[in-house]
Amino acid sequence: MTNETNFKYSFHYLGIPTQEVKPNEHYSEKFKMYTSDNPGKFRIQFHRFEEDSPLHPLIKNNPHIAFKVENLMTAIQGQETLLGPYEPIEGYEVAIINDGGMPIELVETNLTDEELWGKAKEQNDLNTDGLNQPGSR
Repeated sequence: MTNETNFKYSFHYLGIPTQEVKPNEHYSEKFKMYTSDNPGKFRIQFHRFEEDSPLHPLIKNNPHIAFKVENLMTAIQGQETLLGPYEPIEGYEVAIINDGGMPIELVETNLTDEELWGKAKEQNDLNTDGLNQPGSR
């Protein structure tokens, strides 16, 4: 798919905020949030935030779609960035933008889905090196 900025994007996953404790949650100390994967065949993640999570309210209170892009920096150019860009998992760069009041995650990676989801399950916490403040840019 393309949009008016002429960059290609494809569906990566759907993130849904929740207040329910889910099985097999992974905790991010920096973001004060828990992430768990839905056991179904489509890539859906649940995100549960602690009350004092430093993430932007749009991220904490709205579902978001993550799209793969060929060039993250080109894709976020001129956009209001809510988080990132940063590399939470080696080989996986991410930024979340505000798209008309909804958070959209844009991802640049050469990892296969199997490599990426395998690394995510093995990693204890997200790598936030180089990320000073959520929402800073």
